[in-house]
Amino acid sequence: MRINIKVDGRIYPLDINREDEEKYRLAAKIVNETVTRFKEVFRDKDSQDILAMSAFQIALSETKVQQIEEQNLFIGELKNINDDISDFLKEKRRNN
Repeated sequence: MRINIKVDGRIYPLDINREDEEKYRLAAKIVNETVTRFKEVFRDKDSQDILAMSAFQIALSETKVQQIEEQNLFIGELKNINDDISDFLKEKRRNN
């Protein structure tokens, strides 16, 4: 499926899977909202600077999300280990 995504006033045609359309449109919305915020704060910067700052901000947000996901996986693994130890100790008590 071919869609047109508008980023900072420019249109970019993309070939995507139909089931991914909502994701692409949401991503474009996030980029445009970020660009708009930076344009309001940094009125003296050109489009290239604004797009670079926006890309950095979005990448930073993604990094934070990945770190949270990794922490959640680690916490889940610790919980599994704790459950295994608890089960082992309960079984040991039953056998004594």
